[in-house]
Amino acid sequence: MLSFEAFYFKKWFESCSSFPFLTQFYRGLSSTEVSTALRPFYFSVHPDLFGQYPEERSVNENSLKQLSSYLETVQQNRIVPPVTLKFYLRPHRNSARNQSSKSLKSVLIKLHDRSVRKAVISILRSCDLPTTYVEKIAPQPELKESKSFSKAQAERFYENLSRHEAEFYENDPLVGNFVKNIRNKAKEIDSLREWLEKNYEASQESLKAHEPVRNEIERLKRELCENLELKVIKWDSGWNISHFRGALESFQALSLHHPEVMTSLKGKTLIFGSDTGVNLDGDVMLNCGEVRHNWLDFIKNIRLQDKILPKLPAFEKAVSRVLKDIKVVHRKFQPKVMAKQYENQLRRLTTSLSDYQGRYGYPREWPASLEQFELVVETEAGPLMLSPTGQFIVPSSCPAFLLINFITDHLQEAEKLLREYKSNKYVEKDIHRRIVAEFRLVNLRKDDNITPSLMISCCENLLSHRHVLSPLLMNSSLFITSYYSLLSDGQICIPWNWKI
Repeated sequence: MLSFEAFYFKKWFESCSSFPFLTQFYRGLSSTEVSTALRPFYFSVHPDLFGQYPEERSVNENSLKQLSSYLETVQQNRIVPPVTLKFYLRPHRNSARNQSSKSLKSVLIKLHDRSVRKAVISILRSCDLPTTYVEKIAPQPELKESKSFSKAQAERFYENLSRHEAEFYENDPLVGNFVKNIRNKAKEIDSLREWLEKNYEASQESLKAHEPVRNEIERLKRELCENLELKVIKWDSGWNISHFRGALESFQALSLHHPEVMTSLKGKTLIFGSDTGVNLDGDVMLNCGEVRHNWLDFIKNIRLQDKILPKLPAFEKAVSRVLKDIKVVHRKFQPKVMAKQYENQLRRLTTSLSDYQGRYGYPREWPASLEQFELVVETEAGPLMLSPTGQFIVPSSCPAFLLINFITDHLQEAEKLLREYKSNKYVEKDIHRRIVAEFRLVNLRKDDNITPSLMISCCENLLSHRHVLSPLLMNSSLFITSYYSLLSDGQICIPWNWKI
């Protein structure tokens, strides 16, 4: 979980008026943003909407495959020849059911841009669809430089550039000098040893100053668990530990005034975070930013949420069955999912896949069973992607043909990543224990996007330089992420790929 201070700094950096173009210039649109922007388009040309028109269905299927290949190539900054694609648009609902195929509207989409953003806008405009979403994400950049641009900011900016993007922008006649300047500043970033030498003493002072807060948190957690018979209390928020103490004090006051309502929490795990609900593990989550009365209203009705949980395995089994027994699982890292929303997501995806499977069956290249693979169903706005741990991540709104093609194209890679993760997760657990013992750490955590392989690499590097780093990390609270930072509670943040 990204700390609140680090999260706030990141958001400030991305929206800073002095650098409105940074995130746009180095990445354009992400895959998730492209998928979201083109969703109205997909729903207008989806082959499943043309059951009565086999020729038009075939045209749209072939054009969609070419479009997918074109966008993927552009996103990888590779040269792609211009292409003209033909699509038929779905009939309007108020049209007659026996509408002739000759009366279906068709569009020709000409794509010749190396910019993903321009390509997406061209697609949407060709179909008379709104482009507001894309235009809000990536407005025209303004070339301005700020004197306050720090070395750490420079490195985080430049690290996000791919090698091809870096070469492209450095040779650009308009922004080349500016980008080269950023790169030079990024190279000036302190080494880990130098950074720790400057910040270790301050971190120890902050840790010592916050020790009474940590002790008070442990006392409150112990009392609440004993009095309410809770299994455990966890903190899953980016706010610092002072806010955790405040949340515990507020909850304790609520429990004293309404003891009869709290009986429904018996035997449960209580998590203070950024959402309120019951997650897929049955844990109770309370938004630490909400007022007590919102918590109370939710806890009063928690039994209604509990009734959803026993139904979920059946819905997951339905998705699994229609995808050759693939394992429907939850994300190993990152966002918590609420049970109520998850039920609806499973229903929606099952319906889409069942319709597709009934019409087309399975691809010939698929193995007899997909039971060794894992699939995660997420919200409508989620990404269609392969996670670093080998899981297929799919939004519930994803058209079935897109998901089937994506699985087909990534089976071998998914198998490799899953095999690596199964091995790495045990190695990570062991090396985590060794690091805590070696440096006598108060705490060792990692950001959600740090996979086991990255964590192992970082920890092995720490151990290999322990003689140099021990005096600078002893008794610290360490957070492995992708940047350097010292938080107000004394927590030290370092990038996983640090240099000595």
